[in-house]
Amino acid sequence: MSLDVLTRKSLSVFDAVGGWRTVAEGLASRVVFLVASLLTGRVWTSALIAVGAVAVLAVVRVWTDRRFWSAAIGLAIVGGSALLAGATGQAINFYLPAVVIQAAQGAVFLLSMLVRWPVVGVVLRVVRRDRFGWRRDPAARRRYQLCTAVFVVKCAIATAVQMPLYVAGQTTALGVAATLLGGAPSAGACLYLCWRILREDPHGQPDFVARGQDRTSPGDGAVVVDE
Repeated sequence: MSLDVLTRKSLSVFDAVGGWRTVAEGLASRVVFLVASLLTGRVWTSALIAVGAVAVLAVVRVWTDRRFWSAAIGLAIVGGSALLAGATGQAINFYLPAVVIQAAQGAVFLLSMLVRWPVVGVVLRVVRRDRFGWRRDPAARRRYQLCTAVFVVKCAIATAVQMPLYVAGQTTALGVAATLLGGAPSAGACLYLCWRILREDPHGQPDFVARGQDRTSPGDGAVVVDE
């Protein structure tokens, strides 16, 4: 099973919210703002340049695939970061939303694991129009718990690295950390790990269904064959 199949099937929700273009827009805004800030030393100028870069990408997205909401959400996030940095006059505040979002995401993913409704399982099965059936399969629940744990660890690492940098006022270091830990590199690593976890059961079905092995209930008069 290739990574492309994973993206289209097992993580179809990722494409539904914008896919790699959304990741690229977030990555571009952080890199462009950091470079512009280092070159100009002006917060508002750097913020406007970052917003302009993402606006161009948003226009291209709308023109090519008509995803208005994805483009609008990405532009709104970058616009909010730019406004926060410009209004405070502190370049480092451009990255504050990224720090907060990582911490909030980690808390939500962890809470979903504690209540045994892992976010990855809930989202993927809603997309496949099977909202609760997966909860009857212990193997599927374990896989979804593990996939969700991958994102918990990722968010925990990102928060542990970024928060001290923000408190210390290290704009350049925070910009690099936000790009690596909150952008495409970390997202790609999480997707790959989820692929490794789900590849034995790419459709989120019980193991015996995924292997094409039929089992029927003893009450139906059939023989149950165990491995």
